[in-house]
Amino acid sequence: MPDTTGASYAAAGVDIEAGDRAVELMKEWVKKTRRPEVLGGLGGFAGLFDASALKNYERPLLASATDGVGTKVDIARQLGVYDTIGHDLVAMVMDDIVVCGAEPLFMTDYICVGKVHPERVAAIVKGIAEGCVLAGCALVGGETAEHPGLLGADDFDVAGAGTGVVEADRLLGPERIRTGDAVIAMASSGLHSNGYSLVRHVLLNEGGLALDAHLDGLGRTLGEELLEPTKIYSLDCLALMRTAEVHAFSHVTGGGLAANLARVIPDGLHAVVDRSTWAPGAIFDLVGRTGKVERLELEKTLNMGVGMIAIVPEESTDVALTTLADRGVDAWVAGEITDRGEHGTGAALVGDYAV
Repeated sequence: MPDTTGASYAAAGVDIEAGDRAVELMKEWVKKTRRPEVLGGLGGFAGLFDASALKNYERPLLASATDGVGTKVDIARQLGVYDTIGHDLVAMVMDDIVVCGAEPLFMTDYICVGKVHPERVAAIVKGIAEGCVLAGCALVGGETAEHPGLLGADDFDVAGAGTGVVEADRLLGPERIRTGDAVIAMASSGLHSNGYSLVRHVLLNEGGLALDAHLDGLGRTLGEELLEPTKIYSLDCLALMRTAEVHAFSHVTGGGLAANLARVIPDGLHAVVDRSTWAPGAIFDLVGRTGKVERLELEKTLNMGVGMIAIVPEESTDVALTTLADRGVDAWVAGEITDRGEHGTGAALVGDYAV
């Protein structure tokens, strides 16, 4: 009689069959992201992308980025909503890539779970695939890892990496920025995917607020507000580059508006952003009031209603705003580029927010 009492992978908590089932469920969503350059399908050891398309470039530069969603995934877990968090992942990766002027090409993902629930994993991939469509890139592969004993049965995390391409002489960045350029702000869809450790601590732990609570000003439950997907600006930014001269973009993520804008400002120049040109959404005020968080701390942690910045010559402002409006992007002139002056190199917020 064979010994059937020995250890096994399944007994250790890893369900290979459930993983295979998850792959089958996600295939239809991955197909929706397909670009002509993609070869093969899911199931290979590597995703394939036909680089011969880059022969049309004089000097193609590949841009790459990797990121995750952070502790926002815990809101998804608590609410049992898994098909939106993928939008956040794509936005965090591909909106970093487009900042240098690159067109997003393809992306891979990594999903780590305590226990594979096939429908749940497929829902996560569905969101990633939908996000890739919004960013114009292909989802060429990924990995789902089961970590029993390290993660709880319902715990998960997601990460991703992406690649884009830009013509060398169209590369955007600090060297293009000039005094007098306009700083155009593009509205965020909410908190996006940064600062959730502070938000969760303030609202859920200290504030004792429930995710199903309907709060004044939000127009929906707190959970729905916190799970609002990050806006994906990639195609909007590429469209802007086709219609107007653009000198630089800045993706407003961890560190807030001023710190991220400062990353693209050259030595000797300064970006001045006027808070009075917009009113942050109710969620930002809720976090500030509930946690008695000082404005500077909020601005260092949250996007305060601005998810992407475009820096354009003053004469391109009207065309830029028209292009963004035509694409349904709420945008406005929020400031300008000045000489260093008394502020020093970098970026600063001035004035008070509109009411």
